[in-house]
Amino acid sequence: MLRRLLRRPSLFALLTTTALAACGSGDKAADSAKAADSAAAAAAAATPAPPPPPPALTDANILAKLDGDNAADSSAGALAASMGTAAGIKEYGRMMMKDHHALRVEGMALAKKASITPALPAGDADAAQEAAVADSMKATPKGAAWDKFYIDHMVTGHEKVLAFAQEAANNAQNADLKAMIQKATPTIQKHLDQAKALQSKLATP
Repeated sequence: MLRRLLRRPSLFALLTTTALAACGSGDKAADSAKAADSAAAAAAAATPAPPPPPPALTDANILAKLDGDNAADSSAGALAASMGTAAGIKEYGRMMMKDHHALRVEGMALAKKASITPALPAGDADAAQEAAVADSMKATPKGAAWDKFYIDHMVTGHEKVLAFAQEAANNAQNADLKAMIQKATPTIQKHLDQAKALQSKLATP
């Protein structure tokens, strides 16, 4: 009997120690989980939300951007016809004047017929960029450097316009506008192909 009594405190102490250890482990696990949750919340708060997608282009936006592109390419073509040195650049410039003027007239007629007032999307920077390019063309002296600057811009510009034409055709609501874009796309592709061919010739010594 005495031995049993002597053993009980040891057993009680063992059980108490085990319970305390388990409790401590549980507290540590809970603290770790809380810390992880806090860290995740802080990371989520620190990560900026992705910007909302731009609004879909309206027919007024499409007509305004197409008119701006056609006006810029026609004006640049006039510069190439007068400031270009290589015969191919001069001829290409004259083609730009003719084709893009015709495309611009067609777009303006459609806008009038459909009673659409062209309006650029909010924050659109195309006009400012084209103006800067035009200023650079006027400031660059005639010669091989001018020809290269011009045709390089025609390549990148027509690649951009082709991509926009695809987007515009997908977003256009007016059936005549959609048809006009689809009709003009092969002409833009032809301009791009010819610009690349001239670019390659100018790069060959």
